[in-house]
Amino acid sequence: MSKVLIIGAGGVGQVVTHKCAQRRDIFSEITLASRTQSKCDAIAAQIATPIATAQVDADNVAELAALIRREQPKLVINVALPYQDLTIMDACLETGVDYLDTANYEPRDTAKFEYHWQWAYQERFKRAGIMALLGSGFDPGVTNVYTALAAKSHLDEVQEIDIIDANAGSHGQPFATNFNPEINIREVTAPCRHWENGQWIESGALATKHSFDFPDGIGPMNIYRMYHEEMESIVKHIPTIKKAQFWMTFSDNYLKHLEVLQNVGMTRIDEVEYNGQKIVPLQFLKAVLPDPGSLGPLTKGKTCIGVIARGLKGGKRKQVYIYNICDHEACFREVKSQAISYTTGVPAVVGAIMMLTGKWHKPGVWNMEQFDPELFLEVLGPMGLPTVVVDGGEWPEL
Repeated sequence: MSKVLIIGAGGVGQVVTHKCAQRRDIFSEITLASRTQSKCDAIAAQIATPIATAQVDADNVAELAALIRREQPKLVINVALPYQDLTIMDACLETGVDYLDTANYEPRDTAKFEYHWQWAYQERFKRAGIMALLGSGFDPGVTNVYTALAAKSHLDEVQEIDIIDANAGSHGQPFATNFNPEINIREVTAPCRHWENGQWIESGALATKHSFDFPDGIGPMNIYRMYHEEMESIVKHIPTIKKAQFWMTFSDNYLKHLEVLQNVGMTRIDEVEYNGQKIVPLQFLKAVLPDPGSLGPLTKGKTCIGVIARGLKGGKRKQVYIYNICDHEACFREVKSQAISYTTGVPAVVGAIMMLTGKWHKPGVWNMEQFDPELFLEVLGPMGLPTVVVDGGEWPEL
């Protein structure tokens, strides 16, 4: 049994805290910390067993290190903002404590998320004898694991992957994002990149569209190609992959609102002056949009996130589709959250279980696909996210 420190009290932090509390055999003590302690207290009040709470500025290494020393956790689970990954990693280095996150580092003043900043910590973490597990959400995270499963158990050589993320749910709001609006809008408005024949190919944001027929009664939906961080690590660690693409569904209503917001400058991330004060338009927009945490009781429908892997098996061309279906209303009944936060938070807890039980543990900085996928999936299903494998089917080339 181990003590864990969770940093971040948004929608994902809420799910992580609930799910850790369900596994007291692993997480004997839990501390939830955030810049706003009242958010932590509100989450702790939802849970029958004791949750300690604390206030911390995740941009301040000294504050973080002091909190870690005071709490003495075996693992820090970072579900704060991507801008804060490096300060939390620095604090873990300073205190000799293992680290896990769900999204890679992104500079606050540039909408560009890449792993190289965190990969640069590899030797320092090794020398300290501690581990960092990067991207233990769903995408990135479980999608990396699904790709590793295809490579281990279904294909002799993975040559192409399509990662496809569908939110077929509805919250009834004119415009709202299902996770942090600032991070969401920065992500979807960034130029698209996909991997093909050894190089990154750039195209316009959401410029390539297809229709995909999703399983479990979801049916056909439009999917749009965009850049997503797991492709960077997957093509590095599974070098047989010649083509990697990421696709996500967006409603026409979402895209209409997004286009208007871009046209009027509300998605800008640089400072502008207003009434003698400096403000960032996107951060102001975040303040007036619905809080994603408020969408849980309103959201109905399902998500479907998975990977289509294509390659060779016994010298013949073969495809495999590995995916999960998650129900928004079932998530809310369990942990007071919609499925977007649930599908990120549950894999973070499973990654923590892998580390704390020693099933996935070695000093250094690692991505999900670098470990045994079956050990992870054995725990993921019982924790609430079962995996479906369709081996040998046919899906359209995207």
